[in-house]
Amino acid sequence: MVTKGFKQLLAAANAEIDTISAADALSEKDNDDTVFVDVRETPENRAGAIPGAVHAPRGFLEFVADPEGPMHKPEFASGKRLVLYCATGGRSALAAQTLKQMGLNNVVNMVGGIAAWKEAGGPVTEP
Repeated sequence: MVTKGFKQLLAAANAEIDTISAADALSEKDNDDTVFVDVRETPENRAGAIPGAVHAPRGFLEFVADPEGPMHKPEFASGKRLVLYCATGGRSALAAQTLKQMGLNNVVNMVGGIAAWKEAGGPVTEP
């Protein structure tokens, strides 16, 4: 029996993490000190993503973020600001919480995910 549902988990994550609006994130898209991280599943990523974003599906996040992990991506150890996103902001909030628990403090969740990014006029790769 579930004793703590996704709404409670999201509320707890959002209380611990930093966030950024899609409009503010858009102003960082060309900043060399910012890395966008797509935590969606592979089919979602292939359907369109923020250009230049690192793909790190939430299910593999710990293995990608940890320098000792078998799937490590160097962007996670770069010291750059990591702007996480998913479809609408839920999975990326949980992912941001996980990365903070792992010791990464330069992580923010883009509120509203790629849907908000598109609405703000952000570019997206073609499938």
